[in-house]
Amino acid sequence: MKFDTPAGANPTDRMAVLGKGHTRVEGPLKTTGRAKYAAEFQDAGPNLAYGYILGAAIAKGRINSIDTSAARSAPGVVTVVTYETTKPLKKGGFFIQQLLAGPEVDNYHQAVAVVVAETFEQARAASALIRVDYAREKGNYDLVASKDTAPPCPTEEFGGPPVIRVGDFERAFAAAPVKVDETYTTPDQAHAMMEPHATIARWDGDKVTCWSPIQQLDWGKRDLGMVIGIPKENVRVISPFIGGGFGGKGTTQSDMALAAIAARQAGRPVKLVLQRPIMFNNTTHRPKTIQRIRLAAGRDGRLTAISHDSWSGNQPGGRTEPTALGTRFLYGGENRLFQRYLARLDLAEGNALRAPGEAPGMMALEIAMDELAEKLGMDPVRLRVLNDVQHDPEKPERRFSTRPFIQCLEEGARRFGWSDRPTAPASRREGRWLIGMGMAGAIRGAPIAKAGARVRLDRAGIVTVETDMTDLGTGSYTIIAQTAAEMMGVPIERVVAKLGDSLFPVTPGSGGQLGAASSTAGVYAACMKLRDTVAQRLGFNSAEVDFVDGEVRSGGRSVPLAEAARAGDVVAEDSMEYGDLAKRYEQQTFGAHFAEVAVDRFTGVTRVRRMLAVCAGGRILNPLTARSQVIGGMTMGIGAALMEEMAVDTRFGFFVNHDLAGYEVPVHADVPHLDAYFVDEVDTTMSPVKAKGVGELGLSGVAPAIANAIYNATGVRVREYPMTLDKHLDRLPSIA
Repeated sequence: MKFDTPAGANPTDRMAVLGKGHTRVEGPLKTTGRAKYAAEFQDAGPNLAYGYILGAAIAKGRINSIDTSAARSAPGVVTVVTYETTKPLKKGGFFIQQLLAGPEVDNYHQAVAVVVAETFEQARAASALIRVDYAREKGNYDLVASKDTAPPCPTEEFGGPPVIRVGDFERAFAAAPVKVDETYTTPDQAHAMMEPHATIARWDGDKVTCWSPIQQLDWGKRDLGMVIGIPKENVRVISPFIGGGFGGKGTTQSDMALAAIAARQAGRPVKLVLQRPIMFNNTTHRPKTIQRIRLAAGRDGRLTAISHDSWSGNQPGGRTEPTALGTRFLYGGENRLFQRYLARLDLAEGNALRAPGEAPGMMALEIAMDELAEKLGMDPVRLRVLNDVQHDPEKPERRFSTRPFIQCLEEGARRFGWSDRPTAPASRREGRWLIGMGMAGAIRGAPIAKAGARVRLDRAGIVTVETDMTDLGTGSYTIIAQTAAEMMGVPIERVVAKLGDSLFPVTPGSGGQLGAASSTAGVYAACMKLRDTVAQRLGFNSAEVDFVDGEVRSGGRSVPLAEAARAGDVVAEDSMEYGDLAKRYEQQTFGAHFAEVAVDRFTGVTRVRRMLAVCAGGRILNPLTARSQVIGGMTMGIGAALMEEMAVDTRFGFFVNHDLAGYEVPVHADVPHLDAYFVDEVDTTMSPVKAKGVGELGLSGVAPAIANAIYNATGVRVREYPMTLDKHLDRLPSIA
């Protein structure tokens, strides 16, 4: 089905099931422990063996020799995989890191060997018997030291060209009466998801099946085939439940590739689970950034010039962190300059982590906007409202599909009680606590892509939906079931959603905030075809029929829906495509975040007291699961603001705190009550379902809102994340 015009009336507009806060349909499976995650498919085949990765003990260099003889002779060992026992793995796909070292070593904890044994304990014990002789080479692990020599990003990539110029930035900046020119840094961050990377691989002839938590199954098939050298069609990926991914499980990584190779070499199914301490250096992460923001405004507060320069590092062939993505579209200013620089670093690959680009970019831009507001003597909300635009600032002829940014700002200010904010920093105290409020704007792209689905009606009147869309705990099962229920006029209890199998019709999967909008549009297309077939079987004109309360109705006649399947199941499959839609509209989601913090004036410890997110994400298909998405992003934003940082040992080239004991994330005591509110928005340009996404919008802008609240509380401006107590303790107001 082709969608290239704004949708008019359609079955989803009835909103009898969609738009309701339905609890997760898979919830009972998860709360009772019956939901099977990748490592739990013990029925993947008889004779299951266990793999264990030995990670590289150096960050850069070569393997002179590797002796696996003792490991091979150890009790229970089936085989040992090294670069000497398998043909070289290819690089390619969305992730570019080499998944098996040898003879070159590209980063610390890169897989050097996989031991396969009858039990996990035997594989782990045998891995300690492998002897590797390394030739260590000098590597580059320090972005700060590399900044001045880092070249511009070599090619256009995700985030646009490496240099974007509109107008004459230098002239406008020099002439402006009010300006900000500051540098901000964000650290390396880990996905730190609850479920580790894990795969069970089984070969049937020349075809491999992998039970693996992959967010985008079609990418997983493509990239596994590319890496191990088999046709994509010979790969099946099964991923019904994912215990968190945040982009780190987008496609094939070491667990899936090495499990497949190990299973082929062992001649039996192999389960390979990455041990927690190896995940931080072995898989991808969000890279450290250095960002210079320059803002120039007239005394009326209108931006005349805006520049966002960014430095990040990566392995050869890797991407930059596109921090200016949000800056390019959030505010006006006719003179614009965006530049990206990429240093070669010999750390683990930098790649997508929830809201890549916007999340770390907003962490800099929205502090700079706060600093500009202070210099202007203007309310920070007012400054943002003043600089709103309704068209692409780089291409004025291209308008936003919808842009209720001002509504988000003003509604948030009203609901949060922004008018009570202390205008003078460090002016409000409660005993030992310094109290402050801060806010930030939010933006995140709203892409939509081709997605398919298969829908089946059986003689019991049950509607079954099949699609390779995945669910990371985000609510995909529920909104897909709701969409099918709405389309076919049945209660959600009469719908069975089957997800996460690459044998099902292809979707773009979970990532980039496009999953909900894309997958539900695919279900819409398949259901429209099913409705036509059902209507014809029952003798109705499909253009004049209603599907309501489990019946098909037209005029004065009604027939139970199940009647259409009396002679056998009715099956329909279709997909939704969009033509040049993305070229005609700038599609984004918008929001505003507000935070109140308390800073202990004796210790410098920051406590978040309350937060509010106001989001515009198109039609909200399920406010209950959407709210869960947003408060999850807000929780992650608390971590980004106050605690999350992978510390780099710049001598030996690894992340030191590579486990959940040393890498701090928010726990219950760190997270107050969080409020999320959705403005009433329906984007008819997106799809017939008129939805966008909110999962990554819930993160973008959270950290700088907290940072600005800390400044309002203390009068101390910190520009280096995370904002730990050591960065402002010696500058806190004196104790009266």
